[in-house]
Amino acid sequence: METKKRLLSTGFQRGRRMLGGFLAAILLIFFGAVTYGQKAKSGTTGVKGFRASVVKIDITPDNPQNLLGYSYQKSTGILDHIYHRIVALDDGKTQLFLVSTDICEYAVSIYDSVAMILEKQLGIKPVNFLWAATHTHSAPEVGPEGLEAVFMDGRFQHKLDPDYTAMVVRTLVEGVKKAQQTLAPARLGVGWGFSMANINRRAKDIDGQATLGMDPDGPVDRRIGLLRIDKEDGTPMVLIANYAIHGTVLGPAYLKISGDVPGVVSEYVEQKIGAPVLFINGALGNLAPVYSVCTDPESGHLGQFRVLLGDKILEANRKILSTTNDVTLNTGEIVVETPRKAGLGWISYLGKYTRTTKGGDNLVRLPVRFVKINEDIAIWSAPLELFCEISNEIRDRSPFPFTFYFGLTNGWLGYFLPESEFKYGGYESTVTPYTTRAAKDLTEAVVTHLQGDVRTP
Repeated sequence: METKKRLLSTGFQRGRRMLGGFLAAILLIFFGAVTYGQKAKSGTTGVKGFRASVVKIDITPDNPQNLLGYSYQKSTGILDHIYHRIVALDDGKTQLFLVSTDICEYAVSIYDSVAMILEKQLGIKPVNFLWAATHTHSAPEVGPEGLEAVFMDGRFQHKLDPDYTAMVVRTLVEGVKKAQQTLAPARLGVGWGFSMANINRRAKDIDGQATLGMDPDGPVDRRIGLLRIDKEDGTPMVLIANYAIHGTVLGPAYLKISGDVPGVVSEYVEQKIGAPVLFINGALGNLAPVYSVCTDPESGHLGQFRVLLGDKILEANRKILSTTNDVTLNTGEIVVETPRKAGLGWISYLGKYTRTTKGGDNLVRLPVRFVKINEDIAIWSAPLELFCEISNEIRDRSPFPFTFYFGLTNGWLGYFLPESEFKYGGYESTVTPYTTRAAKDLTEAVVTHLQGDVRTP
């Protein structure tokens, strides 16, 4: 244990130095070199009627990059391009920005730095900025590392590429600015779909222990949550598709950059409808694609997900028969505190996400964001790889007929398991900072908020 603590301490010190240099570079780029126009007024836009816009930006690197998702490795080429997809919504009083980026994950500290830039430069409050990672395991690393360094310190001995991260941040800010400037009258529709493209990946053997594999009898969430935004003339502007699936069709032996399932499906649906698609992952913590960790796209049937999931998104879209331009947006946030796993260290630059009580108990401070759209749509989001049982229960108990969970949003703070899964062990229970009571703490807090504060803002 003492050896582990020394290793963690060394990792923390290295991480602090790397983060300091990274943030200094980013802040210099944005606060010293970029000047934008007049800031948007906070909390109000002064324009009546629902408006929206969408921006798509290619962030595919032009040189080899460290891949994040498996062990340390360098990319050797490009299978398909990866993107930021950015949607702006404006109801005349509130502006909301939703971002989907084709990367595996990123630290909550990076979200905080980008949110600070957006607030200073564009007047966007952090509560109105949701940035989700699609969780493809075949995309470049965006650093510095976050909480994962506590569990996987050996993975981060290599040198990070600050230039690629700076490009991701710069293009994101530029895209949000463009989205804010190009708002146009729009209409909103909502619906559900269904796809069997995923499967529970917690395989249990006769000894009762879980390993990464397939469990056809395990809990699953196969709903597709769909928001459609049309232009004023009724033609599609953008689809926002919410589905839970790991981006792991391509395994560690395949070294070309790819959006994996989320990216391939998004591109396919975009070609069919002539408008961008934001793929926002759901409670994917224990859900894998039905073909997973394969050596190449052919053996992984990557293209087949255009049928397994892409066509199901298109089917759900066709079932949305009515839209409205009478839209009201409300945003909010809570912090859920729950005990931290005993003996677990922490990264110093993530200090705002932990707290020690007077009695010496270490807590994780988990940020949860909410979006209410009219009286029937509720979105809740967290920087988690959540197990689907938890989001399923919250959806079942929600008073909103359309309740969507946006996972891996605003950073990454680990896997999040229900109490019943800890006894099986396995990878996810090893790399979680939470205890067996965490699921109850989160579930009750989110349900209470949905039933109370969100329902009657």
